[in-house]
Amino acid sequence: MKKKLAKIKYFPNNFKIVENGTYVICAVSGKQIDLENLNYWNVELQEPYFSYLEAQKKREQK
Repeated sequence: MKKKLAKIKYFPNNFKIVENGTYVICAVSGKQIDLENLNYWNVELQEPYFSYLEAQKKREQK
């Protein structure tokens, strides 16, 4: 399958694919995150994070 950027709506315990794709881009590092590996996001900001490290960096920026 060809890689394509997905558009996602993030909820507290899950996410909904709005536009089909295979990955999203981390809001902090810019790394590509395959949807099957997407575990960290911010519902309020509607942003995905590559890992807990990027999520923590974002929290520290507030």
